[in-house]
Amino acid sequence: MEGEGFSVVRDFAGHGIGRQMHEEPEIPNYGKPSCGPILRSGMTLAIEPMITEGSYVVKVMEDGWTAKTFDGGLAAHVEDTVLITENGPQVFTRLQ
Repeated sequence: MEGEGFSVVRDFAGHGIGRQMHEEPEIPNYGKPSCGPILRSGMTLAIEPMITEGSYVVKVMEDGWTAKTFDGGLAAHVEDTVLITENGPQVFTRLQ
């Protein structure tokens, strides 16, 4: 996305999901390939990038939940739940 002129928000990350909503590992939505956590079969992850048309800097509003871009630009957010299997990832939140 960044190569196309967009930004990836740094303040939020994907995460493991299981018995609790937010578990380890933290899954950054940016960074260098092959430098993040090692994914192993059996892990279930919430992958949730937020892409902005301007700066990646965001502010969280007083309600503690709503996030807005600091520069007022548009943003898009998507979340997928992915199971890592021996045969590759299985995306639960996409139509098959």
